[in-house]
Amino acid sequence: MTSSAPDDTRRKTNRYMVVFICFAAIVFDGYDLIIYGSTVPSLLAYKEWALTPAEVGALGSYALLGMMFGALASGPLTDRFGRRKMLLGCMILYSTMMLLVAAAPNPATLGVFRFIAGLGFGGVAPVAIALVVEVARPHERQRLNAIMLAGFSVGGVLAALAALAFLDDVGFRGLWAFGGIALVTVVPLAWRSIPETAPAALDKTPKADESPMRQLVNGRAIAALVLFAVANFAGFLLVFGLNTWLPQLMRAANYDLTSALAFQVLLNLGAVVGGISGSALADRIGARRVAPATFLVATIAVAVMASAPPAGVMAVATLAAGLGSIGTQMIVFGYVATYFETSVRGTALGVTTGIGRLGAVTGPAIGGILLSSGLGNAWVFGFFCAIAILGGAACVIVPARPTRRSNPPTPHMRSTTETEPAT
Repeated sequence: MTSSAPDDTRRKTNRYMVVFICFAAIVFDGYDLIIYGSTVPSLLAYKEWALTPAEVGALGSYALLGMMFGALASGPLTDRFGRRKMLLGCMILYSTMMLLVAAAPNPATLGVFRFIAGLGFGGVAPVAIALVVEVARPHERQRLNAIMLAGFSVGGVLAALAALAFLDDVGFRGLWAFGGIALVTVVPLAWRSIPETAPAALDKTPKADESPMRQLVNGRAIAALVLFAVANFAGFLLVFGLNTWLPQLMRAANYDLTSALAFQVLLNLGAVVGGISGSALADRIGARRVAPATFLVATIAVAVMASAPPAGVMAVATLAAGLGSIGTQMIVFGYVATYFETSVRGTALGVTTGIGRLGAVTGPAIGGILLSSGLGNAWVFGFFCAIAILGGAACVIVPARPTRRSNPPTPHMRSTTETEPAT
């Protein structure tokens, strides 16, 4: 009876409800990232704390550091204890901590609370990706995963709109507290609707009891894991580097502030459209072909931006850069999720995403160093070009996934062995 449990769960599950709940969980991740930046001017003006720009920047980085550790921890934990428990745990953790962040009495406490909130934010993405891939049908995994991950960009837009509409009325604390809304909205819905799909929580087969990390350090699996980590690092660096410095780069190219911010909107619009359409294509021909191609799109687009073309060409290049950076990151997430077996999927996503989060810190930092050195836009864009080439090369040389024909797949493996494009 246990062997049929995963199939029974999948048949009874409304996969679109799972996608919606995971999408909502990711929205709050995007909201937290952007809302902190939107409240920086108010935080600097808060006389009781008298923070310097460097201190405010450090407080912002604590959440990113927490995200890295959260991703690294959540992967093995979700393979061991189940997707449902980890998704609920991550959402409860980050929602509670966002309320505590809003009530922080001093900067030191704020930093601690933001780090702990980061653990939840970092942990939710690998679990959500694994869940969506496991409830989706083989021909729609990449597309549904990209739709779910688009919640990150939606959260960023909502944060910007909330800051414009409510900052004067509720202050930075009120905007931070909005991040706790998930505790009374998304968490109850997830409690009712999210199924368990992890084999370790459903089966007691020998493989389910074996350490997922031990399975991943053998043969071609470790090579794939390292290359996917490099691709994730490159993707995160492009996402956070471009989002952080694009407005300033556009200002340096003699665009006014409104136009510079409009280019950032185009970057994220290209990300959503490109990520979903690129992932749909990956469902048809395989992420192995699509991911290197979209990294190449990023390389060409950023090279065009470096040449300071006319405004119309710059707009098109910025849209393409969004497709090739944030959109590519969505595709790489799906590539990892569909490459590895169900029993180790969470661990693989956690490890590659956790290492990738280092790029989220490195991109803005190196961009700032290059701009501060006076080297100019061409050098910054050139650096991002090189990173896109690195990510594409990593995807190209990922070993082909072995096909298993000799033994019939166990039910909890069926989602990765059904007919689908080669990855």
